[in-house]
Amino acid sequence: MNLNLKKLEIKKIQAPNFVMSPLELKDYIDFEVKRVYFVTKPTGNTGAHCHKVEKELFVMVCGKATAVIDQGNGLEEILMEAPTSAIYVGNYIWHHFKDFSENAVLLALSSTNYNPDRSDYVEDYEEYKK
Repeated sequence: MNLNLKKLEIKKIQAPNFVMSPLELKDYIDFEVKRVYFVTKPTGNTGAHCHKVEKELFVMVCGKATAVIDQGNGLEEILMEAPTSAIYVGNYIWHHFKDFSENAVLLALSSTNYNPDRSDYVEDYEEYKK
């Protein structure tokens, strides 16, 4: 199985009155976006898991957080800081986020629509490592 994680840096363009950070999706993801969601006002860590099918692009829009990732080599931490940090998380990449700053906004672009039965999730880390 080919696990796919990419650490990305979003470019910044200085305009006369603002900084623009464009996301040309064709340059970052290999899927059609079916869902967009935001993580805001975090009071703790997000749930640790991986997806069997779903792929996601996470963009730190405001503030900072730490991504905890396992792509088959053990847990590693990636500091994400707005406005230039993003990570592409392919399927079967264990991930969660922690240490959110108070003003954090994490944007997620997903390859799947939401499914409340969670059949796409692996939420047991020991099962994931097998």
